[in-house]
Amino acid sequence: MAHPAIRRALAALLPAGLGAVAAALPLLPAAADTPADTPAGKGAQVYCFMRGAGNNHEVSWTAAYSLIKRQSASLFKTSPEHAAVMITEAVVQNPGTFPDCGRYLGSLFERAATPPEAAASPAAGSTPSAQGSGPTRIPTSGVTRNDRYNY
Repeated sequence: MAHPAIRRALAALLPAGLGAVAAALPLLPAAADTPADTPAGKGAQVYCFMRGAGNNHEVSWTAAYSLIKRQSASLFKTSPEHAAVMITEAVVQNPGTFPDCGRYLGSLFERAATPPEAAASPAAGSTPSAQGSGPTRIPTSGVTRNDRYNY
């Protein structure tokens, strides 16, 4: 349905004989009236449903983000940060559609705490010790892909 303020504004702008056009506006289909019609709404629906069903953040986020990436009509891939904002906006704009989901939104923006051992860089000149038969570990900054992309 067209928003009442839009109908009133159009009716005021139209000559008196065209008032029937403004009256017919509620019959026109509205674009994306329901949040489930957009990738953000679908992602929010998946994330909130899964969290409400008892799944943890990681599993819920992976499912929602995958859906947003797949459903997006954009030429470019949606970043994890933008997808988190999209889900948040969908929930905030439609709290009745996503009841009790607000309590999960903070998880979308939390950064995993880096343990002090991982945050400390190796001493200069030291080499990583190869324990076991696995490949030699290359020293990194301590930031993992999960930390960087929050999933």
